[in-house]
Amino acid sequence: MTDKSNDRPPVALEQRSASADQRMFSPSAARNVGSILAVLQRVLPSNGSVLEIGCGTGEHAVAFAGAMPHLTWHPSDPDPDARASTASWISFTGLSNVCVPRDIDVSASTWGVEQDAPFDAILSLNMIHIAPWSASLGLFAGAGRMLRAGALLILYGPFMRDGAHNAPSNAAFDASLKARNPSWGVRDIADLERVGEESGLILREMIEMPANNRTLVFAKRAN
Repeated sequence: MTDKSNDRPPVALEQRSASADQRMFSPSAARNVGSILAVLQRVLPSNGSVLEIGCGTGEHAVAFAGAMPHLTWHPSDPDPDARASTASWISFTGLSNVCVPRDIDVSASTWGVEQDAPFDAILSLNMIHIAPWSASLGLFAGAGRMLRAGALLILYGPFMRDGAHNAPSNAAFDASLKARNPSWGVRDIADLERVGEESGLILREMIEMPANNRTLVFAKRAN
């Protein structure tokens, strides 16, 4: 039997606690939720709909939706445990502006949420470095299809710039990812810009974040 453990994203292996109602608690989400929320409150529209790709435990989804009640949040994750945790967080918080989490494969030609498009933003946190490059290609292609003109694709995580890491810890993290799965790795902003151009998305802003992370804000061209 082939060992599939190395195919599991490292974020799923962090030491998490869980409640009896299936809610999971992520230490990394607890650390970064405030800094990410501050960026989102600045760049997102006051009203509209946001599609989250890779919602994980669901803690981000309910925190962001709770702080921005006039946005409708559409969480998604291919992991059934993540969707169960997110659904439980939605029930626990009682938020009415968070939809049932969906199963989306970003590499697919259709995502199953086309009926809810166009979206005012697509958000993906800490996803593309623990997925094959095809996931990045699919994410940008999907954003090009399902964002309205002027809407945003927002990415958060570690990124290289022109082949250079911004910290030794990120270089070590990149090496550990590639040792675990050669198709994973910290992505270069220049490569993402090129892929974005192909889908009509332009890098509008790069924001330095705590712990050597960055937020990238892409905007869809009007035509």
